[in-house]
Amino acid sequence: MSTVDYSGGTIISDWYTDGAQNDESIKITVRFLSNEIRSEGLKVVIHKKKCSINQSCKINLIKNSVLIDELQRSILRKAALIEVEQRKK
Repeated sequence: MSTVDYSGGTIISDWYTDGAQNDESIKITVRFLSNEIRSEGLKVVIHKKKCSINQSCKINLIKNSVLIDELQRSILRKAALIEVEQRKK
């Protein structure tokens, strides 16, 4: 993780590459907009960086991707499970 702001509800990852594409990497930002577990209370932003051989890089904002949807669903599912476990205690 590059930055975690608990009071502001923001998590920002480092640039990540899966190894298959050495010239491409992504950075993920997760913002919690609400204390409620709902899709409107969560915002996932992904930036993609593509670098050429001479290290000239271009960064683009990724919109409406399957990865964003999957991350949101996964985070909300995990948050719901944690909430259920906390209520049991």
